[in-house]
Amino acid sequence: MAACAAGADPQPPPAPSVRLDKPFVVTQLPAGTEVEKRPPIAGGMRRAPYGEGARLLLVMPDLSTRVLAEGFASACDPQVAFDAAHILFAGKKAASDRWNVYEMAADGSGVRQITKDIGDCRQPSYQSTLYTLDSAQPWYQITFVGNAAGAMDEYGAAVATCLYSCKPDGSALRRLTFNISGDVDPFVMADGRLLLASWQRRALDRGVLGRVGLFGVAIDGTDYAAISTDEGRRIKHMPCATAGGLVVFVEADRIPWDGAGYLSSVRLRRPLHSYRPITAEADGLFHTPSPLPDGRVLVSRRPADGTGTHAVFCLDPATGRREPVFDDPRYHDIQAALIAPRPEPDGRSTVVSEKDPNGKLYCLNVTLADVKPDQMPRGTVKRVRVLEGVPLKTDDAGAYLPADGGAAGQRPGSTVNGIPPLVQRRLLGEIPVEEDGSFSIEIPADTPIELQCLDADGMALRSCGWIWAKNHEPRGCIGCHEDGELTPENAFVNALNRASTPLCLPPERRRTVDFRRDVMPILTRRCVSCHREGGTPPRLDGGLDPVKHAGPQAYFNRAYESLLASDAPADTGNGEGRFVHPGRARTSPLVWQLFGRNTSRPWDKTAGTTPENLTARCEARRLTDDEKRIVVEWIDMGALWNGIPRSEGPPVKQGSGKREGEQG
Repeated sequence: MAACAAGADPQPPPAPSVRLDKPFVVTQLPAGTEVEKRPPIAGGMRRAPYGEGARLLLVMPDLSTRVLAEGFASACDPQVAFDAAHILFAGKKAASDRWNVYEMAADGSGVRQITKDIGDCRQPSYQSTLYTLDSAQPWYQITFVGNAAGAMDEYGAAVATCLYSCKPDGSALRRLTFNISGDVDPFVMADGRLLLASWQRRALDRGVLGRVGLFGVAIDGTDYAAISTDEGRRIKHMPCATAGGLVVFVEADRIPWDGAGYLSSVRLRRPLHSYRPITAEADGLFHTPSPLPDGRVLVSRRPADGTGTHAVFCLDPATGRREPVFDDPRYHDIQAALIAPRPEPDGRSTVVSEKDPNGKLYCLNVTLADVKPDQMPRGTVKRVRVLEGVPLKTDDAGAYLPADGGAAGQRPGSTVNGIPPLVQRRLLGEIPVEEDGSFSIEIPADTPIELQCLDADGMALRSCGWIWAKNHEPRGCIGCHEDGELTPENAFVNALNRASTPLCLPPERRRTVDFRRDVMPILTRRCVSCHREGGTPPRLDGGLDPVKHAGPQAYFNRAYESLLASDAPADTGNGEGRFVHPGRARTSPLVWQLFGRNTSRPWDKTAGTTPENLTARCEARRLTDDEKRIVVEWIDMGALWNGIPRSEGPPVKQGSGKREGEQG
């Protein structure tokens, strides 16, 4: 790359060994730009927002070329229409412009703008038709990735992206996904559903960074479900569905600037149990596979050591054999797409109705889970806690602000012993589960939701990733992290025999729990007398006086830092503090001390261990049930220092002893 930048003759590209009988379009990203020098973003979970200065190139079967979308400062992300007559792409006419979606004829003529004034719009894709039972006729839409919501991802590294849709003229804009960490890489499958890559920061209790998995969602934003998550490497993205019935994708445990990695696949018929690697480390790094009619894929590849640029290859997913197709060593040749007709995916009906502000969510049996049946038998789960995720924005000074305007107390980049802040969580409510493990609730539509199954002590046993229900959608699940490829028991569950329980409190009445306001007063009353300087560790005599840190670090007090301190290096830890494990009260030694026992479950790595310093006499064990509950809720809801402000404490229904939002 240095030689190319200096004007020297580049190394000759690999000679093409396969000729395609149709033209293809490819994105050419200039080699050696600043974006390639960027360090990994969000611990290697996100790729850089590359594309500045890129251009679209039409490559004919004889390898003659022509630049498309001339006059654009940047153009990339091409997507060919089903009839091959048009191409969608993301472009910037001037370098200072936002990214917008454009469409042109396959020969580059007739460029027209589709999106405007809704943030950056990237990765457009044609959808199949959408219709309702009472619509006059079906209509077409396009999908794209956008950041119009303007909220930061959970890591605080960048603005989160979600999937949106609109009609081909740019009207009828609709947000499809509501994952707080971010969604990218939509690809429409033959059945009309969308494949996408979704960052589940804390999915399946796997630590602070989580995983990027493959999910499917209907083109109206309903029926979000896992395709491939746990098997293989931590990050799976850039998926495509092949003519041979495979989902081919790029995966890595830590991605470089461009997101390149190794190729793997799952079968569409059994995606959760058919994971198979296609390439190995010695084969190089791959980028943006795209299907060919015969089951092979066009894919870009570069050397793993960073000494060369991406070239386009034709690869057989069954054997891993690849043949060079095209390379210009001055550019990274990526996002190749064949300009050839392909079958139009199935149309999809929709029940989404904007007239209904809510959606419904039901579960058949929470004890159908990804743990052994004897580890969580029926009756273990007593209640379900329903949490709303509140995405964070930043104010003019750079401090985090929740989307509804309250101050959250941390700044981008702030950490506690290397742990980035988690998103704010507000309690929509708690409900008891039926005897058969079922429940049915009504929730606000288009709202990020996390479900937590609770034991008799109110501790979360299992927590799901971010889900949502669209307006008027009846969304259902079989169990809690259950095997989605198994058929559930043929039974009419109790929860569906009655009306759904409404959990639709307005935002100003949704309860939060934080350390500064709720937990610290309890520790001051109960714990500081022993755990002060010179006494029993940890030191908890910081009171409510904040400690100012240098740089972007937030304000915390000593007690909070002591509980969240970690023995692991910041870049290798899993987000667990020495005494508090954010999101998991049951494994937190602080909770063991309060309850006088190890409260871990058989599937936890801490199960069966002896709690440290679990003294026979501890003033903390004299906490009231309400005080213990506050500590448990604080940890299960993320163990944040400062929550969203509220005008009053947790409202309690008169004579009931229950906080507002609780049922049963």
